[in-house]
Amino acid sequence: MQIQFNELTDAQWLLILPLLPKRKRKHNLRAIMNAIFYLNRTGVQWRNLNSGGDVFPYWQIVYYYFRLWTKLRVFEHIDFELVKKERERQSKMPEPSANAIDSQSIKIAPFIPDDKGVDGNKKINGRKRHIITDTLGLILGVTVTAANVHDGVGGSTLFNRIGAKLTDVKCIFADAAYGGKFRELIEKKGIELEIAAKPESAKGFVPVKIRWVVERTFGWMNFYRRLAKDYERKVQSSESMIHLAQIQIVLSRLSPKQN
Repeated sequence: MQIQFNELTDAQWLLILPLLPKRKRKHNLRAIMNAIFYLNRTGVQWRNLNSGGDVFPYWQIVYYYFRLWTKLRVFEHIDFELVKKERERQSKMPEPSANAIDSQSIKIAPFIPDDKGVDGNKKINGRKRHIITDTLGLILGVTVTAANVHDGVGGSTLFNRIGAKLTDVKCIFADAAYGGKFRELIEKKGIELEIAAKPESAKGFVPVKIRWVVERTFGWMNFYRRLAKDYERKVQSSESMIHLAQIQIVLSRLSPKQN
């Protein structure tokens, strides 16, 4: 895990470039991607991107591309394709046969009116991140909802969005909250749901079979200041920020050496 922001190396940029929409551009896309990664890692506000000098393009240009690529789900696509490469690097099949799903409730920044609620169990007023990972903890899909949305409902929404991509999955590990609507949904697709929970007698944190990798993935997000809270007005932007964090993690593994 890199402890600070680093600009894209030539090798890393060559991994991303083929996955971007192809048309003539008048702006330097590599500089724009660096600016988006910098904002995601440091938590700086959009309007403060160039507060230290002319390092990145004007923030309005960077934000335009961020919103455009979010609408086109470009970051989701880049993330998914890089995960395949990372799985192959670790001598695994590109498509996982087992997944894990879980959620994380997160506080929301002030003055954000949409898609927020109170998670009664966690006592958090904000939003909830629902993610599906492989057994390495690499994110395959994410959706963000109000925090009062039940895990089974949010998980079903997520699976309906990305289920077509999970062509080889045979089993999904989850906790008891996914035993209703979500179980019915995936069993219709021929996928088994395995409920994994810590023993009732256990106290404190206990690693749970497979599901612990999801908790580790949520821990990785702590290295990205933009994800400390949900600062985004739109949940689609929140989802992009999560994908961007993992893209940086996977790129550092696929091409760790600097120029």
